[in-house]
Amino acid sequence: MKNYWNLKSSKIVCLFFAIVPVIAHAQPSARLKDEEKYLYPISPGKPGSLAGNMGELRSTHFHSGIDIRTNNMVGMPVSASKSGYISKAIISTAGYGNVLFITHADGNSTLYAHLSELRGPVANEVLKQRYAKKTSEIELTFAPGQFPVSQGEIIALSGNSGGSTGPHLHFDIRDSSNNALNPLQFGFNELSDKFPPAAEKIALQTLDINSRINDRFGRFEFYAQRVGKNYILAQPILAHGNIGVEILAKDKFAAKSAFYGGVNYFEMMVDSQRVFNQAIEKLDVAETRTIYTLTNYKTMRTKGTRFYKLYIDDGNDLKFYDGSPGKGKIIVSGKNDTRIQINMKDSYGNKSNASFWLRPDDIVKEVETLEPLPPATDIFFDITENVMMVVAKPCGDSSRIASVFEKGISSKREPTYYNANRYVYLFDLRKEIPDSVVVCGKSVKPKINAMIPSNTEYKFYSEFMDIDFPTASLYDTLFLDTDHQITKNGTEVFTIGDRINPLNKAIHVSLRPKQPVDWTASSAIYRLAGKGYTYIGGKQENGKIDFYTREFGDFIVMADTVPPTIRVMYVNSLVAKFKIKDNLSGISSFDANINGNWLLLNYDYKTGMIWSEKLDKNKPLRGDLELTVTDNAGNKKIYKQRIP
Repeated sequence: MKNYWNLKSSKIVCLFFAIVPVIAHAQPSARLKDEEKYLYPISPGKPGSLAGNMGELRSTHFHSGIDIRTNNMVGMPVSASKSGYISKAIISTAGYGNVLFITHADGNSTLYAHLSELRGPVANEVLKQRYAKKTSEIELTFAPGQFPVSQGEIIALSGNSGGSTGPHLHFDIRDSSNNALNPLQFGFNELSDKFPPAAEKIALQTLDINSRINDRFGRFEFYAQRVGKNYILAQPILAHGNIGVEILAKDKFAAKSAFYGGVNYFEMMVDSQRVFNQAIEKLDVAETRTIYTLTNYKTMRTKGTRFYKLYIDDGNDLKFYDGSPGKGKIIVSGKNDTRIQINMKDSYGNKSNASFWLRPDDIVKEVETLEPLPPATDIFFDITENVMMVVAKPCGDSSRIASVFEKGISSKREPTYYNANRYVYLFDLRKEIPDSVVVCGKSVKPKINAMIPSNTEYKFYSEFMDIDFPTASLYDTLFLDTDHQITKNGTEVFTIGDRINPLNKAIHVSLRPKQPVDWTASSAIYRLAGKGYTYIGGKQENGKIDFYTREFGDFIVMADTVPPTIRVMYVNSLVAKFKIKDNLSGISSFDANINGNWLLLNYDYKTGMIWSEKLDKNKPLRGDLELTVTDNAGNKKIYKQRIP
């Protein structure tokens, strides 16, 4: 059901993050309730444990609250953390799943997510409205006096709904401006943490073409060695020029827990002078994608690891960095070693640090430590920030001179550095964008067709595609590579950028296929995703195919003509349950009726399960049941059964 998630996330998950709770008008009795301390919402008064904390780095967003463990169980009672009124209820397949908001007299609201069931009068109202509107997914806002709740009142049962990867309760505390606050700052005695943050790796990044780490350009990771509660790199690192530091760090919640959280507090000292300070104490939940400027997105995408950048990169407008002179970027020069110390702190004040030395080193041409290229690789290129690096395998005649072609003009280039194993050539893309580079008879073609600024609207035109970049669609300057090819089986593939570059806003693309396209109602644009495909959609008009995408990649036209499948789990007078699946475009919708009357279905996209929920719990399901499941290409599958 991956395709369903991609479809729904664009319009549901963003909605959840952008929700602004309704604020109560404080009544005299409410002012008294304002003195209440926030209550731990799962088994209050008993020891609790977490699976995630506020500010933790997730794949697409900052985690806005705490994930409270429910011992891998669904159905634990969820208590109102503070008196107030239920201001919003959401029932959804994706994102937070089933959600309740409670607004409190202090102006804050609490959010309870991934619920399995709602309880009390609000549950009846939500069910009634779902039937009235004939919709599985719904968002309802309530008036202050409609559903009042007292602190400790059971409002729901915990669950695993939405995008949850396991049973737990997601719990937020948000202020009146919809900023997520750190719940651990509100003093829940059920939780304790005596463990300081731990460092796993430290990464160093060259920040311009004249910078080096151990005589090389690029990004390099080093394992941290634990000494007591602190961490070190045992040997000095040779460095030159402008250097950025990153750290892979985590915070352990308890001695026997397998769960870790993120680290919200970092301070970096260079020779005892603070150059960087990060404090994640509240989050604007409408701007969670800005995580892409705080972490190394390329590393997260290619390796799955989420490093914190301890420098403020271009495009990073986050408000976490008071007291960061020079934006945390380190200049290594002179003759004396530079001591770097990274101080880490968790929400409970537990502290640790990681330290290492940078040793100044002059730029050299011949670098002994360059390793051989893989056997099947003769030449490749990589782009970091504004610099393109071309790496080539030496040939037998020891010729190191590269031929560089740009706009029909050829020039010769010595390697920037080299040894007997490889030649390395660096290009500042702000000054030159090579069409191709040839070394020892082997060539690379970057196919960079435009340099696109991040802070303005930009329109790109080419033979096979036009692309509209809205203002602020990019986090940083983009060197756009595009390509068009026809595979051996006749499939046209349109390459638009690289998925290692994130997009802040969706871009509009118009493709002009070279081959005739038999576009039907079942046709759509798909993005290649590993060995599979992700449904994008789109439409054909005047010979062009238009679509929007929030990710770069390789795009093709495909037609899904196979309807979804429906597998019966069980059908009886109490409930009808099925498993549904689609082989390509993904599930778009489902609808059921019994004796012609609409029947509510709940859906868990993770398992593909749908099941009925009756409006009248005492009325049995009897008569003619009909279920229709539709995929994103419009293919339908219909199942009929008579329930005696």
